[in-house]
Amino acid sequence: MNLKGTLIIFLLLFLTVPGVRSQDLHTRSNRALKFYDLGKRDYEMLYHDRAERNLLQAVEEDRKFYEAHLLLGQLYSDQGEWQKAIIHYRSAISIDSLYFTPALYSLGRAEMRTGRYAASKSHLEAFLKQPKISSKLRAEAEKYISNCIFALSYNGNSNHYFPKSVGDSVNTSLDEYWPSVTGDGSELIFTREVKRAGGYGRDRQEDFYISRWSDGYWGTAKNAGAPLNTAGNEGAQSISSDGRSMYFTACDRNDGHGRCDIYYSVFDGKRWSPGINVGSPVNSQYWESQPSINANGKMLFFVSNRPGGMGGMDIWYSVGKTNGKWNTPVNPGKTINTAGDEFSPFIYFNGKTLYFSSDGRESFGGFDIYSTTLNPDSTWTQPVNLGPSVNTASDETGLVIESSGLRAFFSSVQDKSKGKDIFFIDLPEKVRPEAVSYLKGTVIDKGSGKLLEARFELTDLTNRRIVEASRTDNNGEFFVCLPSGCSYGLNVSADGYMIFSENFDFVKGYSSAEPYLKTIKLNKIRKGEFMRMYNVFFDTDSWKLLESSIPELENLLEFLTVNSTVVVEVGGHTDSDGTEEHNQILSENRARAVREYLVKRGIAPERIFSHGYGESKPVSDNITAAGKRLNRRTEITILTEGVN
Repeated sequence: MNLKGTLIIFLLLFLTVPGVRSQDLHTRSNRALKFYDLGKRDYEMLYHDRAERNLLQAVEEDRKFYEAHLLLGQLYSDQGEWQKAIIHYRSAISIDSLYFTPALYSLGRAEMRTGRYAASKSHLEAFLKQPKISSKLRAEAEKYISNCIFALSYNGNSNHYFPKSVGDSVNTSLDEYWPSVTGDGSELIFTREVKRAGGYGRDRQEDFYISRWSDGYWGTAKNAGAPLNTAGNEGAQSISSDGRSMYFTACDRNDGHGRCDIYYSVFDGKRWSPGINVGSPVNSQYWESQPSINANGKMLFFVSNRPGGMGGMDIWYSVGKTNGKWNTPVNPGKTINTAGDEFSPFIYFNGKTLYFSSDGRESFGGFDIYSTTLNPDSTWTQPVNLGPSVNTASDETGLVIESSGLRAFFSSVQDKSKGKDIFFIDLPEKVRPEAVSYLKGTVIDKGSGKLLEARFELTDLTNRRIVEASRTDNNGEFFVCLPSGCSYGLNVSADGYMIFSENFDFVKGYSSAEPYLKTIKLNKIRKGEFMRMYNVFFDTDSWKLLESSIPELENLLEFLTVNSTVVVEVGGHTDSDGTEEHNQILSENRARAVREYLVKRGIAPERIFSHGYGESKPVSDNITAAGKRLNRRTEITILTEGVN
């Protein structure tokens, strides 16, 4: 049983214990007693509106009715009406400060949840001085005192953010929450609670809605439609950086492993596909929800109460396999998870900064938002509270940050008459994540200009690993988020076409709004066509293949395997450094090294010839470093297409 439930039972037992009759209560007004008895019964039956009316009438009849004030304080605390709770707790304590000592605890908690940290600390410390305090209440009071000390350490330098509504085109009289944004910032996808068809009262369901950014405003949100939305509940989604896939939460489905599971959907350019259960081992017989997918789609974070955690709800993550399945989820341990609850993980577009909410750490109130960074050795840095620029005495959950790192979106109840709405804040510089850069590619047929669906692969040449391997959309386009400051190899292929190969240094400054644009022109396979393999690398003045060449060579191997009748020449080329004779020998040996690699990997020797051209066929100047780099290359030329 949680502490809230324990406290309520403790209070109700105190108010109904044998011997505590009407003559023992702090009133002699029969009318006050009548309304109090009605209010207490309504509270026990969870008729909170009626309980509030009757209890307020009781204190109207007798301003010094201790028990009515105390129960009103608990009622308002249950509903998160902390300011109203404070009024009645203070009234009760002013009447009799030690009659029910947990009232000091309840007042201190309510004061903490409204940012009255000094007063909260004082009342909680007074509570701890009382005899016979339960161990649960003592531990919680000590935790709240720690929170107050933490908050007071900022010396009033709160600088809280000023949230702004995303606009009436998104927010309505219904509840809108769980926002997520695409990598290019063009789409806002969120959950809206709508009336169920034919339903009444609170018979509602959760559906996805989509708004698009245009001319400086969010457009009118539209229902994502079937088959993504169903008659059930869908929510807590995470959109991929390119906007073409989504992970989300659905509960109580026939194909579910537990009460709530994580599902996957793909956008085909016209509509979203039906949600597919991602299955075991991500989903289990327990509760899985609130997914967050990283920019390259290879790491899935989520929340679960499965065994093996640190507390109630924990953050877990799973790494994707090459076959599209997921590995056994990993709990990142006590560095991130606590004995409390952790919620709403959000992995930023750089793939290493994780934001999450927790009520198990020093905070400004309830749930605060923290950030942690993934180290190269797969450990995590100690989480950092984002501070009073973001966190308040209330609960902060569900924060997502757009790819620029400048703006964050979240849901909140700013006006009770409007329910939950979506807001944004412009993040202070000290809590902004590092900016990331973007590449937007378009693949076309070089001859006709026709848009082509193609496969593409990006390799981090600095760290020698594939960072993205996917397909373009139906329009031949792809959009990827990449860390700045690295060298990348780009490889693009399509059936019936030559391979496109290029490498480049990715610098900062290519935002989601103004990405690095690249048009890739593919040549059809025909005799005489050639492809330059710029991601085949050798040691300086050597023909030893570097490990960073492997991804490119494997793509070439696949090309020759698929196009099994093609006969090719491997041509080696150098820059003009050194003598002509030396460069000629070097180019021949490099071409031969590539041929030998392919033959060893199963390509018939008679299908591959090698030739060295030395420095005789430059494609750029041999003066600048950039020109020389272009001249040092491996070319694959089609000698004959063969017969299929």
